[in-house]
Amino acid sequence: MRSIVALSVGCPAGIGPEVAVAAAVAAPKHGPQPVLVADPEVVAAAMAVRDIPSRRLVVVDDPAEAREIRKHAVVVWSGSTRLAKLSRWGAPTAADGATQLAWVDQAADLVRDGRADALVTGPVSKAAIASSGAPGTASFRGHTEHLAARLGAAEVVMAFWSPALTVGLVTTHLSLAQVPNAIDAEGVARATYWVARLVQDLGRDKPRIVVCALNPHAGEGGLLGTEEQTAIGPGVALARKRLAESDVEATVDGPIGAESALRRSIAGKRDRPHWDAAIAMYHDQATIASKLVGFGDAVNISLGLPIIRTSVDHGTGYDLAGKGEADEAGMAAAIELAGKLIDSR
Repeated sequence: MRSIVALSVGCPAGIGPEVAVAAAVAAPKHGPQPVLVADPEVVAAAMAVRDIPSRRLVVVDDPAEAREIRKHAVVVWSGSTRLAKLSRWGAPTAADGATQLAWVDQAADLVRDGRADALVTGPVSKAAIASSGAPGTASFRGHTEHLAARLGAAEVVMAFWSPALTVGLVTTHLSLAQVPNAIDAEGVARATYWVARLVQDLGRDKPRIVVCALNPHAGEGGLLGTEEQTAIGPGVALARKRLAESDVEATVDGPIGAESALRRSIAGKRDRPHWDAAIAMYHDQATIASKLVGFGDAVNISLGLPIIRTSVDHGTGYDLAGKGEADEAGMAAAIELAGKLIDSR
């Protein structure tokens, strides 16, 4: 019997519906069955873009119905919010902003309520959601923070996985000016702990984790910054303590200059990887490295949630929407990784 992933397709005006249907119809029979949370008309339009026959569209009232599906189908949950008017590719409206967040919430609720095994999310537009005028959307800054609040998670960590590099974040969607004050020992320990658990879930019994410095040359003994001494170093010590108390046998090194830490965490190179995963201090410190070595294969993961959640590591691609040119590899990777995490748990 196949596991089920509830897949919110992202912005209906972007490439999310297209990559979702393409990945769904190509999903291997031994892997998870995606159940799309989206307006069936949006899904049908995306299928037309990719020349997928309409007969492959299957609408189900209960995601469990999809467990026995063996054909290459595009399965859609009938309870998904509908749009009053079909979106125009590349031109999101206020209704699109509100609806794409509704799909995220509905898909998350399916997993929370045990009707699906994991959540996979397509690319949303933060701006479209925040400006939609729908209740609660003005403060939206991303899936990670939103899902943590909706699901009541005590803590959450954003991470990126690819065959080449695994990296977790201490801070997420902040302006660069806010980052130094947002880094504290507890945040460093939290990110390190959950990333070590992820590495363990993916088959490494004794994870080796490196924590990146914030400043050049790890602060050069305080000459170039003191965050390594006041927050990151204590966070490394706290992470070691928390992991030991949880009986996770892990090695945690750092803080080490980010360029060296990330370089020696990349798989498949001579003398590497020295570490199984790295902990970055801010968003782009992680994502620049991740996209350089793993673009197309990288998967965004929310760690610490009471459910499994993976996502594509790309945006809405409005310039490509409706052209049939979007690459579904990232969505396929997100579905595959969700399946591995379902199996490991």
